[in-house]
Amino acid sequence: MLLWFTWDMPRTDSALEHKRRPSVTLQSGDGSPLGTQGDLYGETMRLRDMPAYVPAALLAIEDRRFRSHFGLDPIGLIRALYRNFSAGDVVQGGSTLTQQLAKNLFLSPARSTRRKVQEALLAFWLEYRFSKDQLLEIYLNRVYLGGGAYGVDAAARLYFGVSARRLTIPQAAILAGLPQAPSRYNPRSNPDGAMARARDVLAAMRDMGAITEDQELRAAEEMSIPPRPSRNGGWFADWIFEDIPEAFPGSADLVIRTTLDPLWQNAVETRLGALLDGRGRQARVGQGAVIVMEAQTGAVRAMAGGRDFQRSPFNRATNARRQPGSTFKALVYLAALERGASPGDSVSDLPLGGGRWSPSNGHWRSRGSITLEEAFAQSVNTAAVRVMQMGGGPRSVAEVARRLGMRGRFPTDGSIALGTGEVTLIDLAAAYAAMANGGRRVTPFGMGRVEAEGRVIATPRAEMPQVISSSNAEQMRQMMSSVTRYGTGRQAAVPGLATGGKTGTTQDFRDAWFLGFVQLPSGPLVIGVWLGNDNNVGMDDISGGTLPARLFREIVETARAAP
Repeated sequence: MLLWFTWDMPRTDSALEHKRRPSVTLQSGDGSPLGTQGDLYGETMRLRDMPAYVPAALLAIEDRRFRSHFGLDPIGLIRALYRNFSAGDVVQGGSTLTQQLAKNLFLSPARSTRRKVQEALLAFWLEYRFSKDQLLEIYLNRVYLGGGAYGVDAAARLYFGVSARRLTIPQAAILAGLPQAPSRYNPRSNPDGAMARARDVLAAMRDMGAITEDQELRAAEEMSIPPRPSRNGGWFADWIFEDIPEAFPGSADLVIRTTLDPLWQNAVETRLGALLDGRGRQARVGQGAVIVMEAQTGAVRAMAGGRDFQRSPFNRATNARRQPGSTFKALVYLAALERGASPGDSVSDLPLGGGRWSPSNGHWRSRGSITLEEAFAQSVNTAAVRVMQMGGGPRSVAEVARRLGMRGRFPTDGSIALGTGEVTLIDLAAAYAAMANGGRRVTPFGMGRVEAEGRVIATPRAEMPQVISSSNAEQMRQMMSSVTRYGTGRQAAVPGLATGGKTGTTQDFRDAWFLGFVQLPSGPLVIGVWLGNDNNVGMDDISGGTLPARLFREIVETARAAP
C-alpha cells in the first residue's frame, strides 16, 4: 500500500527549485501601488527579522501545537472529526501547518485519499529535514495570501505599503487570517470580512498568551484597511501591461514607476463619475473616457477608459474607434496653414452649391465671409469644407493626420473635413499635443522608471521629430484659444489660465468631444474628453461644447484645488 501511495510522489528537492511567474509591480508617479501581475514575492524574511507577534498570529489561528507535534496533530484531528460529525458538514480542518506546507510546496489542491496520504508522508519528511523555525520561515515566505502575493512581506507591501518588519498587531492579525481563504478574506475586495476574521485571530492570540487582553482590545480599535488604490486606474494599468512583454522580454521581476499622477487621476475619476451619475444620466449619456497628457513629452498623467472598470474593463480611451466630428477640423485647418493660409484670411460660410452632399451649419447664421479663426472658433461646417480645399483636399488632410501619429483609414471625400473617419481618443490627444508643444510629434507613454531585479534599466522611448513648423503650431494654438474665448468651447475656459481646444459632435448626438490644452507653470497639458454610448444610441442634445467642455474645466479646477 505504501508503494501504491508513493510511486508518483514529487521529488522532495523540488521545494528548493521553486518556480514562479515573473512579477510586475506598477507604481503611480508618487510611488503608491497601482497594480501587480504575476507572482509577487517580497524580501525573504527570517523569524528574527519580523515582530514576534507575526508568526505568533499565524500559529494561534492555524496550528497552536506546531511546536510539539511531529507533523500530524492527533488531538487536532480528533477535534476536527468530532466537530464535523456534530455539524453534519465539514466546518473545521485538521491539517497542521506542516501539512499545509507540504501541500503548497509539492501537491495539487485536489481532494482525495491518495493526496492526503502523500501530504502526511511529506509532512513527516519536512519535520525530519527541517527544524521548527525553518519550517515556519518557509511557510511565512511561501504561503499564498491573495492578490498574487506570496509570503508575508509581499502581502504586507501589497495591502499596507510596509515591510513585514513594520507590521502592527492588527495588520499581522489580518494577514494571519488569510491562508484559510485568501480570496474570501482579501482586505481589498472584502474589508469587513477580513477584519472580522482578524478579530478571531486576535482572540486566539490572547487565548494562547501571545498578547494581553488590553493589546487585543487596542488592536481591535486600531484595525483598519488602507484605502484601495484607484479602481479606475485599472485601465491605465492594463494599458501598461499590454506593452511589457515586447518592451521587456525575459523573466526578471520588474518594478515600474509610471507617469500616472494620482492628483490628476483622482480629479478625472471624481468629475467623470459625478457627471455620468448626474447631468449625464438625465441626458442619456452612458459612457465617457478621459485622457490627460503632457504636451511636451507625451507622458500620460491620467486615464479613464469608461464609467466603471470592474463592470467594463474595455478601454474607450485607447481602443474605441469613434468618429471625432469637428475635433478633426484642427487637422483640416493645419493643412491649410501649411499651404500658406493664415488665421486672418477670409472664407465663405455660405451653403455649398452643387453635388449631392451639402453639410448644414446648425444654428450658425451665414454672414457671407468670415475669417478662418472665426470659422474654426464657431465650428462652421461649410467653411471647413472650403478650408479643406485650400489645404489641398482630403489626401493632404489625411497625410497631416498620419504625420501627427494618427492611425487608421480616412475618407477620401469632403466628409473628412467634418470628422467622419474613426480615431481613438489617445491618438487624437497626441495630435493635439503636437500643436500645443510647438510642432513635435509625441508618442503617448506611461512607463517612467523601470527596475529589473533592483537594477535601473533603460525604458524605450520614441523619437519626437519636428513635424509641424513652430509658426504653424503657434497659429493653431491661437485659433484653439479663440474656441474657449468666444467660440463653441467657452464652457471649457478656466479663469486665470490660458486654454484652447476644439469641440466635436457627431450625427444624432452619438459622440460628443472636447480636445484641448491648458497652460500650467510646468508646461501645457492636453486633456481629451469623449462622451457617448457603447451601442451608438444618441444622447439628448449633448454637443462637444456642453458637457465635454464643462468636464474639461471641472477636471482642471479640481486638480488645481487639491492640496
